[in-house]
Amino acid sequence: MTAAPIIETDRLILRPHEAGDLDKFWNFFQSDRSKYMDAPDSRSQLWTGLMAEVGSWEVYGWGGLAIETKDGELAGQICISQPPHFPELELGWIAFEGFEGAGFAFEAASAMRDFAFEILEVPTLVSYIDQKNRRSIALADRMGAVLDPDAQSYDPADLVYRHTPDSSGPGLEAYA
Repeated sequence: MTAAPIIETDRLILRPHEAGDLDKFWNFFQSDRSKYMDAPDSRSQLWTGLMAEVGSWEVYGWGGLAIETKDGELAGQICISQPPHFPELELGWIAFEGFEGAGFAFEAASAMRDFAFEILEVPTLVSYIDQKNRRSIALADRMGAVLDPDAQSYDPADLVYRHTPDSSGPGLEAYA
């Protein structure tokens, strides 16, 4: 359908994944930072999951992108996805250790949300967030997402935050 895009913001490049990203992701999933996520049990399972993010661009027109700082450091991932167990299209994010608290996740998630609404023309997105994950809840709130208690979730521990085009910021032109 479409190749993965490259989206630039003031401080970040959201780019297609590369083979060299695997080790950073493995380290993330071995750390306490991934405690609110379904972590892969092996490097093979991680590889399969990351390849699903890469291949989704061709099949569905959405998927995962690496978050890279302008000086070339891999800071995490931003993703639009809907694996079979997700009731709705999700906007999800991962911030690697050392890259939280600087606004990188907000910048990347806002740019990906705007891409979804303006380029992909999706009507809505959700973020499935574990109810104990205070940092991700704060990010969803900061982005203007609204808690949707009526939305379905695949995990009873998750809250569902809804993003709509009217909750988004200035749009992609702000990142160009």
